[in-house]
Amino acid sequence: MSFPALSETDRCPCLSGDTYGHCCRRFHAGTSPAPTAEALMRSRYTAFVTGDADYLVRTWHPSSRPAHVELEPEMTWRRLDILSSVAGSPLDSTGVVTFEAHYRQDGAAGVQRERSTFVREGGRWLYVAGD
Repeated sequence: MSFPALSETDRCPCLSGDTYGHCCRRFHAGTSPAPTAEALMRSRYTAFVTGDADYLVRTWHPSSRPAHVELEPEMTWRRLDILSSVAGSPLDSTGVVTFEAHYRQDGAAGVQRERSTFVREGGRWLYVAGD
């Protein structure tokens, strides 16, 4: 099993309602930083969908960043639900996003629920930790 390749016109997996080319691709390509904590959360989810471990490492705060990230191609991410978002605007320096990410692995459905914290440094949002 492998990760799906997305085209510019595919619906973005983060469920923003936009195409991948007008949504998370620009963040993954490094042509634009995510403007909000929620946008970074959505783009990180999409990176899990597409197997973009490099993006996950790049957007992880140095204080908590692992040396590398190994993704499981057998895990199929199905849907992202943003449950709440506190602060995290372009004018904030911190933000919190609570989400549920639905997946299938080995034929079984699962849900990862997380409350993620983010900081904005040097004009870029970075993932700090989740609980």
